[in-house]
Amino acid sequence: MEKISNEKIISTAEILINRKKTSDITLSQIADELGVTHAAIYKHFKNKQSLWEEVAKTWLNRMVQDQISKNTNHPTTKAEELHDWLWGFVNAKKRAYNENPQMFILNTQYVDNNPFALRSVLTDSYKVIDELMAYHDDHYQRAEAILSAFAVFTLPNFKDSWNEPDYQERFENIWNLIREGI
Repeated sequence: MEKISNEKIISTAEILINRKKTSDITLSQIADELGVTHAAIYKHFKNKQSLWEEVAKTWLNRMVQDQISKNTNHPTTKAEELHDWLWGFVNAKKRAYNENPQMFILNTQYVDNNPFALRSVLTDSYKVIDELMAYHDDHYQRAEAILSAFAVFTLPNFKDSWNEPDYQERFENIWNLIREGI
């Protein structure tokens, strides 16, 4: 029997989501696909919720976080660097949705209505903002507030508005409202 890892379990969950076109996958189905017992999954994840959080985080990092290029416009201030990162972030989410709306919805529906899962998934983004702004905030409260201001560009519930012609104008309006407070 092949030794399983967190990464293999997450990858298998994603494969099953793609194959079955639903995120309603059981731990037993994942275990069967891996050729292990259901209990073996629990050695890596305490419950289904923790697994789905990791699946969502892995997907977000691959489809969004890893797609953001830093310093694309050679910003000269921390605020300009943050602006560029936020613009890259919202556009990467938009691109992920436009390229594969069904997978986008499947990968986000679990965290969409679970604030604790959402915060867990977004923690890597909070860390980036915290580092960009040199806040050194252990709980990422300022970073969370900044990203929250852009919720209409980041939360899947708003996805239908992401292709509107005033998309960038709306982004810049929100940026102009928060810029002085960052």
